Amino acid sequence: MRIVCQGGIEKMERVILHSDLNNFYASVECLYNPEIRDKPVVVGGDVEARHGIILAKNYIAKKFGITTGEAVWQAKQKCRDLVVVRPNFSRYLKFSQLARDIYSSYTDQIESFGLDECWLDITASTKLFGSGKRVADEIRDRIKFEMGVTASVGVSFNKIFAKLGSDMKKPDATTEITKDNFKEVVWKLPVQELLYVGRSTHKKLNKYGIKTIGDLANTNVKYLQYWLGKWGFTLWTFANGLDDSAVSNVGATSLIKSIGNSTTTPRDLVNDEDVKITIYVLAESIAARLRKHEFLSKTVQIYIRDNELCSFGRQGKLEIPTSNSDMIASKALQLFRDNYKWDKPIRSIGVRACDLVLTLNPQMSFMPDIAKAQKTDSLERAIDDIRGRFGHYAIQRGLMLNDTGLSNLNPKDDHVIFPVSYFK
Repeated sequence: MRIVCQGGIEKMERVILHSDLNNFYASVECLYNPEIRDKPVVVGGDVEARHGIILAKNYIAKKFGITTGEAVWQAKQKCRDLVVVRPNFSRYLKFSQLARDIYSSYTDQIESFGLDECWLDITASTKLFGSGKRVADEIRDRIKFEMGVTASVGVSFNKIFAKLGSDMKKPDATTEITKDNFKEVVWKLPVQELLYVGRSTHKKLNKYGIKTIGDLANTNVKYLQYWLGKWGFTLWTFANGLDDSAVSNVGATSLIKSIGNSTTTPRDLVNDEDVKITIYVLAESIAARLRKHEFLSKTVQIYIRDNELCSFGRQGKLEIPTSNSDMIASKALQLFRDNYKWDKPIRSIGVRACDLVLTLNPQMSFMPDIAKAQKTDSLERAIDDIRGRFGHYAIQRGLMLNDTGLSNLNPKDDHVIFPVSYFK
């Protein structure tokens, strides 16, 4: 379809796809282990180490009422034969990149939404590859044949409705939402199905009798702005199909936006020394991954949760970009000490390196701080090599020997965060 703009210039209607790899983590694990393919499978943490949260599930597990985010012990009460697999984020990152390689055959406008979801703008590619639905079906077939997993793809004229389409039929399906049918298809859906309507917003909307996306679309926008502020207007535009946000170009920014680790410790942390050991364990893992991907971090974030499950997060800028574990840990410790008063013991800690920049060919510097950081980086790369050959515990900091129970965490919850255009 072509749209005539002001001045008589023709503009093609956008064709946006949203591809969602079905039950991504669980599907990848079943692919690597054929023996569990026909069993109820979840990807989650170690119950005994207090990491017992469901991160993903397959469709068989879903039939037992198992939900993402619930405790593993609760899921096992619903299904005695449940298979629990530890997450392997490096494996998921590899498959995420394989999917992006397929998408890049059709467009360079690819925007990640987590590891398993991407938007694609194929407007300029339709003359070459055919309609949005045809491309979506071809992508699904390629993902199934080349990767061994399945995907659901939404096709629409904007990102919000493309995302809705990918959620409507699972697994391995294409759903098309057009300007002609969106009121019939979308407006009858529960309002919480609309992207970025979180739990709090959902409660507020229900309070005012807004139950469906159609109710939201037909509510006076002035009331929504009064109830929800600027976000009320944004949600109103989404519901009415007026989202015009662009799909990011794959080369515009780095694919990986942050690298982090978090851990629920085997015992509660009760003093600064406990926290220091844990933060250094996390920082070493993060720094090694930064160096592996050739990134420097400009910002450090921390996440703290106490033993009563109250939590908070803080972040701070580094003086110079780094992949050095000492600098990351020092900033994390500073953020912790400035913001925690030890009212309660600590149950879990997360550290994340953010605002990443590439450093494929770093220049040598004679500035004292930078030169020192570069020397330390070379030392840590040497440590990476030793650990790669002889194992992680072949070389350790003396600090780690103060409490081997904490220092032997060897955190598995490493994760890579991809860019999104909006935040709940």
